[in-house]
Parts: sequence; structure tokens; C-alpha cells
Amino acid sequence: MDNFRQFAVSLALKAGDIMRQNFRIGMDKEWKEDNSPLTVTDLAINDLVINEVRKNFKRHGVLAEEGSYFNNEEFVWVCDPVDGTYPFSHAYPLFTFSLALVKNGSPVLGLLHDPILSRLIIAESDKGAYLNDKLIKVSESTSLNRSLIALENNDTRFYKIRECLAGQGSLVTTFACISYSSLLVAIGEFKAAIWFGKTPWDGAAVQIIMEEAGGICTDISGNNQRYDRDINGLVASNKSIHPRIVEMIQKCL
Repeated sequence: MDNFRQFAVSLALKAGDIMRQNFRIGMDKEWKEDNSPLTVTDLAINDLVINEVRKNFKRHGVLAEEGSYFNNEEFVWVCDPVDGTYPFSHAYPLFTFSLALVKNGSPVLGLLHDPILSRLIIAESDKGAYLNDKLIKVSESTSLNRSLIALENNDTRFYKIRECLAGQGSLVTTFACISYSSLLVAIGEFKAAIWFGKTPWDGAAVQIIMEEAGGICTDISGNNQRYDRDINGLVASNKSIHPRIVEMIQKCL
């Protein structure tokens, strides 16, 4: 796995350089059919990932937001080139490069890179999770009171869940970037992150990072899921708070 780890870190640093060089006020952007923005940075990093995987791992596939080549390979690199394109393209620095290596649907390596604050989290199966080479752990809190919770996706479910969490004394916020939210959970600052989307590149790296940081990540119903296909959202938290949030979601929906 050492060569996979070295490859992932090298790729993340290259992607971070592209992000920093292109991050500015007044960024040009297009709008996709789902009303999400698309920038030249998304495309450049996506191409970088595909080209580097093809060059280094000929039997691996790539499943990425802006372009894939994937035909049921055993190993698949699952990537969001700019997770948080909304904030990235609107000049506020809450975004990451997200990359996971998935084996038969299960992440075995995950990486999140925040190039603005030079935060790089990486985790491998049974080897722990590290922020810039320092071992990290999720919060040990057992209470939702006075807890920071990140709730992503601005739809009708957002307001129902927000009301339920506020009733428990939680402070609920959103970054429009589930990987950034989850990064803060993994380092113990936030207590949970909740997301209702379906795209696997938004959750694959989060899954293994949370587990290796002592937490748990499931779909919104509390089930395990594969990350080489559409997913059913995610809930990332510690092992004490997680089941309570899943139960709350099911009651509120």
C-alpha cells in the first residue's frame, strides 16, 4: 500500500497547487444541468487524476465527478477534483481535493486536502488517520448539546433535521462541502456531518477517514454502503452520537 499512499499524496499536492493558483474573486464558471458550478480547475484536476492513474496503475479504474473510466475494476480511484466548487468558485476557501482508493466497493485509502490551510488528512485500513503526519481522533463527546453539526444539502429535509438538532442544543451550520465538514469531524472539532446526496466521490474518502479516526460513517439509514456506485447520503460522527443522529433523521423525514 505504500506506493498507493505516496501516489495519493503526490497527486493531492499537485491538485492543491492548481487550486491555489486559480482561486480568486470573480472566477469564471459554467453551470451544469443540476445547477452546480463548473470551473476550469475542476476539469484540469479531473484530467490530472485520470492521466496519472492510467500512467501508474493500468488495471485500475477512475470514478470522478467530471469524467471517469470505470468498467468494474477491482481497484477504483474515486475522486472529487474540487469538493466544494460552490465556495471555491465564489471566493470563500472551504473546499478540498478528495480521493479514495476503493477495492471491490470498500475504501482502503482515503485522502482530503485543504490547500489553503495546508491540511492534508490521509487514512489507510488499520493504520489510523493522520493530519499532516499527526494522528487524529474524533471527539469523545456523548452529547448533542453545544455541539457543532454540519448539515449539507439545502432541500426540505435540511430544515426538518436542522429543527430537530437545534432542539437538542446543537449549533447547525453548512459549508456546501461535505468533505470539509467531515474533515472537521475527523479532527474532533465538529461532532457530526450529515449529507443527503448520492454521488460516491463525495463520501468514499470520508468513509475510511472516519473509521480510522475512531468514528463511524454510514448512509442516512445507518447502513454500510459501496462507493463504486450511487450512495444514500452519509452520516459521519463518533460511535456514541452516530446512532442517535440516524434515529433522529428517520423520525424527522
